[in-house]
Amino acid sequence: MNTSPPPQRNTVFQSIRPDPSQVQAVALVIIAFAVVLFLLVQARFLMISLATAIILFSLMSDAINTIGRVRVGPLRIPNWLASLAALALVSALLLTLSAIILSQVNTIVITAIAYADQSQRALASLFGWMGEGVEEAVFASMQNVDITAYLRTAAGQAGSLLSATILIIIFVTFLFVERIWFRAKLNGLYGDPERAERVGRIIATIIHRVNRYLLVKTIVSAATGAMVYGVARLFGLELAMALAILTFVLNFIPSVGSIVATVMIGLVAYIQSGDPGASAAIFVICGMIQFVTGNLIDPMLMGRALRLSSFGIIISLAFWGAVWGVPGMFLSVPIMVAAMIICSEIQALRPLAVLLSREGLPEEATAEAMGELDARAPLAEH
Repeated sequence: MNTSPPPQRNTVFQSIRPDPSQVQAVALVIIAFAVVLFLLVQARFLMISLATAIILFSLMSDAINTIGRVRVGPLRIPNWLASLAALALVSALLLTLSAIILSQVNTIVITAIAYADQSQRALASLFGWMGEGVEEAVFASMQNVDITAYLRTAAGQAGSLLSATILIIIFVTFLFVERIWFRAKLNGLYGDPERAERVGRIIATIIHRVNRYLLVKTIVSAATGAMVYGVARLFGLELAMALAILTFVLNFIPSVGSIVATVMIGLVAYIQSGDPGASAAIFVICGMIQFVTGNLIDPMLMGRALRLSSFGIIISLAFWGAVWGVPGMFLSVPIMVAAMIICSEIQALRPLAVLLSREGLPEEATAEAMGELDARAPLAEH
């Protein structure tokens, strides 16, 4: 009689067999991500305008809450009056900034067309150390490039800035109107005052940290642009104001922006002057300015408000740059700040928050920001 045990199935393959429900969940997540990414790309103009409007609204909302706590004797500024003043100020600043940028773009286009031939020869001469034949080949190749057409296309794209500005003002207006009922909507949405208060404090934390980042970045970028303007004027560059504004704007792009601004300043100096020594001096001086402000002054003023992974910032910069182009690069850091704080409050997404944070402790960053809010005053209406 055969008493050998019956053959058993291979338990190894059974243990690694995927759960159908998990496979379905992963597939749904991938599909949802693809749909959201498609919508972000297809509606990029509206989404960029909306994201910019939300950042401006949060900036002014925090300022309104601060103004609302200021009393002059028995009187204080009404919330509705502060909101109207903030909306008028944002609208005026956006329209003024758009007009300045458009005027400087026009100046750059006119100057670049005038220097088109000289710039081609100057850029080709940079390859002179490789031999006269290489220099002539580069010059011949650059002559086949219609620089004027590219400049006119860029100017046309810059012309859409005014449309985006008007759309942003409209979005900000509706956000200020919606702000009145925001706390009531939170309470109605969650039905639990404690949960609604927790969500409100998370939103306040995001607003506080993004505003701190934007204010410090604006101050540092303005100081850097002013110093670049002084250097350009000292060396007699025609595009001194345009280079200063370009430096101010590009410094909002983390890591890459300051490098691009410095290289462009050096190229403009070389094309206009044709003097390698003066161009190198301008490049070195502007590089030192960028290094001091970006690596010494900026971290000192920023403090612990921006506890983000440097590698995470580069990944966010690349992703949003691929999705929304140059505007996405400007918005990459504020979006990353919001994502890290939100992920740190959701247990399932906490590993992602750990990866996005600098020291791997995102809850400390959130607690620190909330502690600063508690020290300032109770949370006002957002």
